[in-house]
Amino acid sequence: MNKIYIGKIVNTHGIKGEIRILSDFPFKNKVFKIDNKLIIDDKEYTIKSYRVHKNYDMVTLDNFNNINEVLFLLKKKVYFNQSDLLLDENEILDEELITYKVLTNKGKSGIIEEIFLASSTNKILRVKLDKEILIPYNSPMVKGFSKEKKELYIELIDGME
Repeated sequence: MNKIYIGKIVNTHGIKGEIRILSDFPFKNKVFKIDNKLIIDDKEYTIKSYRVHKNYDMVTLDNFNNINEVLFLLKKKVYFNQSDLLLDENEILDEELITYKVLTNKGKSGIIEEIFLASSTNKILRVKLDKEILIPYNSPMVKGFSKEKKELYIELIDGME
């Protein structure tokens, strides 16, 4: 089973066993659904309810109805089974993207060395071609990718090559 890191349980909420998860996972809408399974300490737990509260993902799990029953989960990391994550054709995880080959409109190829956040919504690709360049992932320079070929297509502007 290939697990994807979703976030961390930072606290409980109320007395009915609701847990507070801090997560910046981009595809929360595909993970936090009723009856989906979260993996905590290599054990699967079924989501009974889900809601968003401030910056947190609030979850109750099946068979846990009391705050005292979920205290052992505090500070634990939360994962999701990658095979259960049904991404659309135009969606990709950063973990997958980092393994892709980069092809440019100038005929050059390279690799993605790192993906990092410049802000909460601006993802930057550190690409190694002849030299290292930084490219905003959501910019018009990124033309697309092929999951089958594991390639990312970038259009370089004058002066970047």
